[in-house]
Amino acid sequence: MLGLGAAAMATGCAPLARRLAGDLPKDVSLPTGKVEPILRLVNRLSFGPTPGELRRVAELGYAKYLDEQLDGSQSEPLSLMVQLQRLDAYRMDAHEMEELPLELILAQLQQGAILRATYSPNQLRERMVEFWSDHFNVYGRKGSTAFRKGTDDANVIRKNALGSFKDLLSASAHSPAMLAYLDNQVNVRGVANENYARELMELHTLGVHGGSTQKDVQEVARCFTGWGIENRFLRSKGKFVFDSDKHDDGVKHVLGHVVPAGAGQEDGELVISILANHPNTAKFVCTKMCRYFLGHIDEGTVNEMAQAFQKTKGDIGSVVRCMFTEKNLQESPPVQKRPFDYMVSALRVTGAQTDGGKAIQDHLDKMGMPLYQWPMPDGYPVKTEAWTGTLLARWNFVGAMVAGKIGGTDVDLEKLNDRSGNHLAEVLTGSGAAAATTSQAVKDAKPESLAFACLASPEFQWR
Repeated sequence: MLGLGAAAMATGCAPLARRLAGDLPKDVSLPTGKVEPILRLVNRLSFGPTPGELRRVAELGYAKYLDEQLDGSQSEPLSLMVQLQRLDAYRMDAHEMEELPLELILAQLQQGAILRATYSPNQLRERMVEFWSDHFNVYGRKGSTAFRKGTDDANVIRKNALGSFKDLLSASAHSPAMLAYLDNQVNVRGVANENYARELMELHTLGVHGGSTQKDVQEVARCFTGWGIENRFLRSKGKFVFDSDKHDDGVKHVLGHVVPAGAGQEDGELVISILANHPNTAKFVCTKMCRYFLGHIDEGTVNEMAQAFQKTKGDIGSVVRCMFTEKNLQESPPVQKRPFDYMVSALRVTGAQTDGGKAIQDHLDKMGMPLYQWPMPDGYPVKTEAWTGTLLARWNFVGAMVAGKIGGTDVDLEKLNDRSGNHLAEVLTGSGAAAATTSQAVKDAKPESLAFACLASPEFQWR
């Protein structure tokens, strides 16, 4: 009952959070001059501009904005922290949490993700969190995985999102959420389970065509025997544990490296080091990152990123900086927003206040992207064709949002329109060109109708 009470308080504190949230800027108009390059920069590094954000970035400049976002240490808003601190999924021990309903925990995990992506000023970090959450995907509906995902999100993904790839890989390998999802808790001497070993190489590091063989999979699985989740009497249940009694201590051979006998847990640690520093890992991760952020795979860019990856021993920030050159951003094609991206960008551009609760999550579900519920280990797809069938659900979402029909979500379009100097279409599309193409009939339209037209437009579906 403790958790259910906390969940009720989380919803109840939404009005308080709205009172704590800052008002819209007095001037939300666009900066003077060419706006499109600034919009492209903000759209790619973040989940999209908030009212007045493009003007701020234009004044800050490209280099300083990139530095600010790579640093990722801006203070989080009090209103955001008030809502997050009430969520059991992030503050309770996983073993204690198993007494709570699964649906409640999944809802809280989604609530936290929506709130952070919408309101955190550290937007590049939030985008990297989304990227790594797919890269190291865990399915929340498998066993007790959901109860462990809050800790995984904090200690694996968020802690290392812009840090060291080796640290990120190691944290994932020690994560009870990942070990449970990929069955490594049943990986024991004599009957090695290969699930984690295979995905570790094919999805997390080298890639499917990264040079590993079935023999490598078998040997890596042997290296990770005994890596599991504590469940013994009078022990701290639910934590990572290495059980030497379940470990295969013989000699192994992995990707041309000899793993000596008798090293125990160090077998797995050595494998992590081998994979994190492998050139094919650099190429695979950078290719995936390039596709996600730039919308295409440019071999020259990927090679430069991979060189930065190897030179810095997997420093993610350095790789991201190498990718986000002005040339790469301006020459890359449009990138379709996935449902989560689309929802958050609509909330941000309108200056909406949301509690991230069930009402808005239902729309995300109808768009086909309930968070932490992709059953395959490869994470939600990035390819455009995977999301072409979500357009009607997107229209329904923005229609309900601008009409004030989503519980816990408020949008003050009248105020936004007044503070934009009645150029709402320009603010919502982020394009000064809107002024030249907007007819008098559109200028005279109600803010709700104009907002729907802008947010449902083909242009707003893309970064």
